Amino acid sequence: IVEKDRFQTSGDLRKQWTESGVETSRATVYRRVQEMGYRCRIPQVKPLLNQKQRQKRLTWATEKQHWTVAQWSKREMPKCLKSSVKYPQSVMVWGAMSAAVNAASYQEILEHFMLPSAEKLYGDEDFIFQHDLAPAHSAKTTGKWFTDHGITVLNWPANSPDLNPIENLWDIVKRKLRDARPNTLDELKAAIEASWASITPQQCHRLIASMPRRIEAVISAKGFPTNY
Repeated sequence: IVEKDRFQTSGDLRKQWTESGVETSRATVYRRVQEMGYRCRIPQVKPLLNQKQRQKRLTWATEKQHWTVAQWSKREMPKCLKSSVKYPQSVMVWGAMSAAVNAASYQEILEHFMLPSAEKLYGDEDFIFQHDLAPAHSAKTTGKWFTDHGITVLNWPANSPDLNPIENLWDIVKRKLRDARPNTLDELKAAIEASWASITPQQCHRLIASMPRRIEAVISAKGFPTNY
């Protein structure tokens, strides 16, 4: 029964055995399953990838297989983070990331926030900008905006948060926010700024240095989701 459906819980197994006339407790079921050599685990939640998406991920990873950490260090990684508390308070945050808005608003954000940030980080040096395939990001007008500003955009495979190390930074921010437990909008903003400021350059460097390993993991998984 376990081998046919690995996602069944001990409660599911107990229900099946009870229906077949075997009365037992959930704890007994758990012990017996352990004795049979099986281990109970909570499955990891990963994006659903179809065959075409897996192939694109594999192709993308193969193309970037020989990129160095220095090359990955010049990649601007934006993303939208919407943080909320238990109360009806929320705030949208910019920190080298984009917002989930329409194409026109997204381009305004790029103009007023990303360009000054990139100039401060890179000066006159070239850099590669990375964003996901959200509609505002992949709109033709957004593509034209990048072309007009002479900015190279990294091609990006769909459903691939495991390839984007900035996801780990947002996880750090969200964990710190849970500990802070802000009650008002001002407290929420202050907690977000404090949690973002607490991220060290060393943490960023370690995440960037993980890119070659992430690439190899995708290739080894033949495009399927990885543990990152």
